[in-house]
Amino acid sequence: MPALTPEQEEQKRLMYDKMSPRRRKFIDKIGYDNWDPFQIPFEPMDIRRDETNRTIEGLVKQFLRERGQQIKVGASYSRGALEVAMGIVNKDERYRAMYDFCVWYSELLRREGKGEMNWEWK
Repeated sequence: MPALTPEQEEQKRLMYDKMSPRRRKFIDKIGYDNWDPFQIPFEPMDIRRDETNRTIEGLVKQFLRERGQQIKVGASYSRGALEVAMGIVNKDERYRAMYDFCVWYSELLRREGKGEMNWEWK
């Protein structure tokens, strides 16, 4: 926990003193010194944005709307799109590898004269 200024330490003590006994019990369990009432909350998933300033939900909706006009998509397809969007926006290396592999494989097919990837699942 970062060092607190004297003003923050005073505020922390006032907050603790005004708490209900039940809430104090929780703070005592984790330890008063470990308790950080000034901790900045994590950014919620729904407001994380990518480089285009779109939310994960916005990206997936736009993708599914545009793809839905070309092919019929199911629930599994939609879940996959959501998972990949979350991975990309959160910069998860696993999804970068999946993207790089798909691009590489598509180029391999073109180089070998096989055309585009055939996604007909039978």
